[in-house]
Amino acid sequence: MDHYKPRLYLTSAFIAGILLTLGFKDFYPDLERRFRRARAARLAKAKSGNSSSSSSSGSGSGSTSSGAGVFDANGNKNERITLEDHTIAAGGVGGGWDDEAVTDVRDGIEACVGNTPLFRIKSLSEETGREIFAKAEFMNGAGGSPKDRVALSIIKSAEEQGLLRPNSGDTIYEGTVGSTGISLATVCRARGCMPSDQAIEKSELLLKLGAIVERVPPASIVDPRHFVNRAQALAAEHTADPERQGRGYFADQFENEANWQTHYKSTGPEIFRQCGGKIDAFVSGAGTGGTIAGVARFLKEKIPYVKIVLADPQGSGLFNRIRYGVMFDPKEKEGTRRRQQVDTIVEGIGINRVTANFESGRELLDDAIKVTDDQAMAMARWLVEKDGIFVGSSSAVNCVAAVKLAQYMDPGSRIVTILCDSGARHMSKFWKRVGDIGGRTDTSLVDVLAHPEALTEDSERIIDH
Repeated sequence: MDHYKPRLYLTSAFIAGILLTLGFKDFYPDLERRFRRARAARLAKAKSGNSSSSSSSGSGSGSTSSGAGVFDANGNKNERITLEDHTIAAGGVGGGWDDEAVTDVRDGIEACVGNTPLFRIKSLSEETGREIFAKAEFMNGAGGSPKDRVALSIIKSAEEQGLLRPNSGDTIYEGTVGSTGISLATVCRARGCMPSDQAIEKSELLLKLGAIVERVPPASIVDPRHFVNRAQALAAEHTADPERQGRGYFADQFENEANWQTHYKSTGPEIFRQCGGKIDAFVSGAGTGGTIAGVARFLKEKIPYVKIVLADPQGSGLFNRIRYGVMFDPKEKEGTRRRQQVDTIVEGIGINRVTANFESGRELLDDAIKVTDDQAMAMARWLVEKDGIFVGSSSAVNCVAAVKLAQYMDPGSRIVTILCDSGARHMSKFWKRVGDIGGRTDTSLVDVLAHPEALTEDSERIIDH
């Protein structure tokens, strides 16, 4: 039997260890809490004592001084030593938090709109020898695009005018290709009409946000079935129906001047501040025209020499509107064109009619640059390969135009553009055409700038104005 005793002792010790561990597991948190409370009390008492001694000795708060002094080995008195306690103010272990600390907590998701970062696109800046900066509007906290600013501005303006009443059953109607509808739906329940040829993920996201979506066939603005006209009609029907709660409000992002005004009040000042007032050019596409008009109006007031340049996708008439004062030829002038609005894969920018928002800043635009679909897709690949930036079609157009403009600017010039939204909203259309990047890293600016006829020789007037 004696030879079994070591095994028995070992087994007993093992079981005892398990039981002790399980018991200590439950006991330890309480022991730790008691220790922390006791330590906090001692520190608080010490802080109170230090404050009193500091007051009497004339030293700063939270410090103590050795009144007797300190002597070295030779008996010489050293300088007075001051001890400071930073543990409580720093919120250290057991020390609690400083009641006077300033917090940075936003009140609601709408407070996360604006003040987006401005960053240097390293690859494009190094390749061109000009500083190309991007305003990261896809980081707006509500709908993830510059339309967050527009939606909030339109809603606040309507409320101030008594056209919208919170919690009354009033409903917002809007014709949108996606982004404005998403921003509106993020901050309120909205009913939107959108063309059926837009990326499907946009309408699916609208549904998840609580909006009611009606996809309509692409049509001319003179057609009652055009998505903007349809939204306006639905808003009027709602208001006229006595059986329905509240009223219908047509947001009208293309003509509502609360659009450009919000960019004048926020986007423009942010860019000016972030660049330290040193900007040589601003480049942006236009759909409603609110962004480029509002930013242009602000920047031109502050920096009269700054160049404002439109980035325009293929199929849009704004390039010719800026260059030559007409859309195209008589059969395509605004208000009469009856075929599809814009013949391009790009969404969100490009249009074949003038709007109140665009016209509010048109005279301030110095030039326009045409960008093809192939160039936009090549730029989208470039940005992912070189910088890890994954953006949508309108952002790619803006970056192509910024690179083309850079060729006519002095070395070291500062060019600012807009990154509107994430590529995740363009998966089923634009990025489906772009394709997978895979392990590719070989896209060059030669690929991006293919078809250079889009930028004609008279673009040199940009630097002459």
